[in-house]
Amino acid sequence: MRLDILEYPDKRLRKVSEAVTRFDADLAKLLDDMHETMLASHGIGLAAPQVDRPIRAFIVDLSLQEEGPRGRYEFVNPRISEGTGKIAFDEGCLSVPGVGESVNRKKHIRVDYQDRTGKAQVLQAEDLLAVAIQHEYDHLDGILFVDRLSAIKRALVKRKLGRQVTL
Repeated sequence: MRLDILEYPDKRLRKVSEAVTRFDADLAKLLDDMHETMLASHGIGLAAPQVDRPIRAFIVDLSLQEEGPRGRYEFVNPRISEGTGKIAFDEGCLSVPGVGESVNRKKHIRVDYQDRTGKAQVLQAEDLLAVAIQHEYDHLDGILFVDRLSAIKRALVKRKLGRQVTL
């Protein structure tokens, strides 16, 4: 089932998410619905808070990428514990449509998380996968990629969004 994606400046995007404690059919359905929604919206990642579910879960799908790791990744209660190097990547966001800007992130990361059944997992990621994980992870703490821009770029983006947003 396709879900509605919250868009900036919706205040629900700024809420810090709660840990997942129930690993059941409802969580599995949510993850599947998020995947369907993300693909229909032409994204590569989607966090539960973006679909008004303030829990610590997100998905990343790099199946259509030509290089690097491919496939669907699901992260529940993730924790990024290591990060090295730097990479600048042009990011966009399904919750901030029509805006893309270069964001500096860690090039290599380690993420500890649980899968949809609650089993502990560890993943070492780099490049696009690392960037996508960091981007979606930020959503769990109410952070949008535009918050990581310089003050000047952020002001330009907010002005551009101000013309697009209807309140």
